Amino acid sequence: MNITPITLEVFKNKFASVAEEMGVALTRTAYSPNIKERRDFSCAVFDSGGDMIAQAAHIPVHLGSMPLSVRAAIDAIDLGPGDMVMLNDPFRGGTHLPDITLVAPVHAGGDSPLFYVACRAHHADVGGMAAGSMPLSTSIFQEGLVIPPVKIVAEGEIVQGVMDLFLANVRTPQERQGDFAAQIMANRTGIARLTALAAAYGRERLAAMGTALLDYAERLMQAAIEAIPDGTYEAADSLDNDGAGTNEPTLRLTLTVEGGRAELDFSRSDPQTPGCINAVRAIVVSAALYVFRALAGQAVPANAGCLRPIDVTTKAGTLVDARFPAAVAGGNVETSQRLVDVILLALSRALPDRIPAASQGTMNNLAMGGVDPRSGKPFTYYETLAGGAGADAAGPGQSAVHSHMTNTLNTPVEALEYAYPIRVTRYALRQGSGGPGRHVGGEGLVREIEALGPMEATVLSDRRLRGPWGLCGGGEGAAGVNVVTRSTGGMAMPGKFHVRLRAGDRLCIQTPGGGGWGASS
Repeated sequence: MNITPITLEVFKNKFASVAEEMGVALTRTAYSPNIKERRDFSCAVFDSGGDMIAQAAHIPVHLGSMPLSVRAAIDAIDLGPGDMVMLNDPFRGGTHLPDITLVAPVHAGGDSPLFYVACRAHHADVGGMAAGSMPLSTSIFQEGLVIPPVKIVAEGEIVQGVMDLFLANVRTPQERQGDFAAQIMANRTGIARLTALAAAYGRERLAAMGTALLDYAERLMQAAIEAIPDGTYEAADSLDNDGAGTNEPTLRLTLTVEGGRAELDFSRSDPQTPGCINAVRAIVVSAALYVFRALAGQAVPANAGCLRPIDVTTKAGTLVDARFPAAVAGGNVETSQRLVDVILLALSRALPDRIPAASQGTMNNLAMGGVDPRSGKPFTYYETLAGGAGADAAGPGQSAVHSHMTNTLNTPVEALEYAYPIRVTRYALRQGSGGPGRHVGGEGLVREIEALGPMEATVLSDRRLRGPWGLCGGGEGAAGVNVVTRSTGGMAMPGKFHVRLRAGDRLCIQTPGGGGWGASS
């Protein structure tokens, strides 16, 4: 079969457009603001062996780990036409419990699957000890309902018993059911588009193009790694704490580059902690894929071939390869960001002019819930807040953006106030928070929310004790600040806390600025 560069580019975009259209279907049909407004979801296409061959431009921490969920699904269950599997188990390819993945086969007229499609969405509640399912937990069992690979759709029909079991364990069943329906329709969209491509080009040719794209990505990634000077580069960085009494848990990386291959060895990282910032190995693989994919440039297809020249080493029982039943709610959001920082810091030893200073290094997770006094119905709300991006040799960092392992949007004030019993009293750039330097870091933001009724809130944030680092003589960005204000006055809060709010209480989150790059003249 003659495969030319033009043919590869055409099919790269054909496969990617399937994932993008799945995302559009999910956005337009979802119920929760977290999915339809923030777009906290990801969609991708996989070959018959479970290797990712195309993804949409969605969430890096989802996309790098989703192949492990797909493999777990297809290893556990024999999938026929019209079937779908759901799972969220972090120890079987998931990330944390609110991220629920739906996997569906694409038979395209054949006896066995030609492809698989999958979508992962962050559900605003999956049960557990705190509204929003992002608690200050010490065990995964406190975080919500753990879902192993199980059929949620069989021969085109929802398995009602499984759905009923899930909905009975969450605070907002109607919203969850609506988001599930949106995920199912996203997968059906992908199935329809791939089936049409198979009819137009033939099953064999379409499968061959997927394989060729994996090989193509591997060659391009090898070339990108060859451009990094051979050597061994070390870096370390710490989180503030684990929210359960362990201070400064540290990630340590030894990066070895040689002959077009890169090994990332995180085995010297600290042991897993009692608190919820533990990461599973899938998150480490996601961080590695994200950084090297970004380093390689836009021409490289975003697929599993990118990982072939990259080896990731972790040690079971550590912060980056936690053992069951470790608490992991924050590992997906906070530790993933710090993993990226550590990889970039190591690469800066080899490529000082290509690597940016540290971005905010946290997702500033905010989960709230209670009973809406306007309707008398339960509500749960989850969002992450943007901050400053790190500056680099080309210029200053961007302000108030989601960076690195998150790629969500800011939730509009109007959407929040319409859907939930809250009032946004301030939403602005955090002036002066970017790190100084020849090029200054991006500014963080300030979001202050007033509770209009009793509710609980959980904040999982980091970079509250020290700001994101600068590079090449640039200064640190400002550390983040959390404040709860009641009628008695304001109280400074730690980076990770749970609080009960009364009507009129306000919660203010000031996110970190990005690090500066280069010494000031």
